Amino acid sequence: MIAEVAVDLSGAAPLNLPAARILIVDDQSPNVQVVGSVLGRLGYEIVPASDGPTALKRMMLRVPDLILLDLLMPGMDGCEVCRRIRQNPDWKDIPVIFLSAADDKDLVVRALESGGVDYVTKPFNQGELVSRVRTQLDLKAARDRLRQLAEDKDELLGILAHDLKSHLAGLSASARLMRERTVFVTDERTQHLTENIARTTGQLLSFVEEFLANAAADHGVNPTLVPMDLCAAAAAAVRNYQEGARRKSLKIETDFATEGTMVLADPSAVDQVLDNLLSNAVKFSPPDRLISVAVQALPEAVECRIHDRGPGFTAEDRERMFQRYRRLSARPTGGEPSSGLGLSIVRKLVLAMNGTVSCQSLPGQGATFLVQLPAAPKSV
Repeated sequence: MIAEVAVDLSGAAPLNLPAARILIVDDQSPNVQVVGSVLGRLGYEIVPASDGPTALKRMMLRVPDLILLDLLMPGMDGCEVCRRIRQNPDWKDIPVIFLSAADDKDLVVRALESGGVDYVTKPFNQGELVSRVRTQLDLKAARDRLRQLAEDKDELLGILAHDLKSHLAGLSASARLMRERTVFVTDERTQHLTENIARTTGQLLSFVEEFLANAAADHGVNPTLVPMDLCAAAAAAVRNYQEGARRKSLKIETDFATEGTMVLADPSAVDQVLDNLLSNAVKFSPPDRLISVAVQALPEAVECRIHDRGPGFTAEDRERMFQRYRRLSARPTGGEPSSGLGLSIVRKLVLAMNGTVSCQSLPGQGATFLVQLPAAPKSV
């Protein structure tokens, strides 16, 4: 029995906005009619369903804004319906309010654990039901607005960053060419200004590139995991940095295992991880130092170690080094740019490939980054 009380209609949807769609799922048709009548007078669009399978089919046709779900139904009960709803990425944020004549606390807990956001017992007061419906719809509308604002912000920043990258790349190339030509200019002020332009544009370009990489990772890393040789990837990364190391009088030595180094990973993500870590090793190492890169097979994984003899990290550095935009105590030794994004990108990519990344370091004793990726299944 549903208690009859006066219901305030002032909370109905404004005329210039589409009415919220509410799916009412109950095996007792009188309950659907009564609840639907109350909420329909408030301007909501009502979609009835007499059982779980029917409700799921109707959700596939039109997604509701809120679901009122009877807990105790024959066949597929409300908890099972709610679990199936939460398993669908397109439905997982729809608020579900359970309705039931059972006032069993264990049932209430089970209903909430299956994904419900609220629970109303029958017979219920119309005013209470309407208040809870409005609350959940307001919360959903606020979440939707915040999500849209975040997407708009990311889209705008992405457009700006892509445009900046294009212009900065051209400016950086021109600045490098100008710097090479001013080697023969005797005016020290001109040489200084040219060097400053080249360095600044390089820093800006590096920041924009890492910003774009981090934004892509934020939108969800979905790697394609295939068998690949971690030794081959590490060797390629070392070759890419040999010239940069030579310019800083650095030497890169390698120690690669001869077998058992196949991993299940995304080749482009692995390349980006190794590129970031080797870039940091070269960037933060003082001249005339040694950088070591080793790959070894472990029982269920393959590990790559990159060790530098730079300034190392403090305990505070190690706690926050994988967070975004965190500047650490160490500074590049050759004026190279440092955005504070590289290590956060490394962590996201490694975790997305079911791996681990860590750092061993003490101040003044260099740093060792360890990346472990799952070993590829051995072919029969």
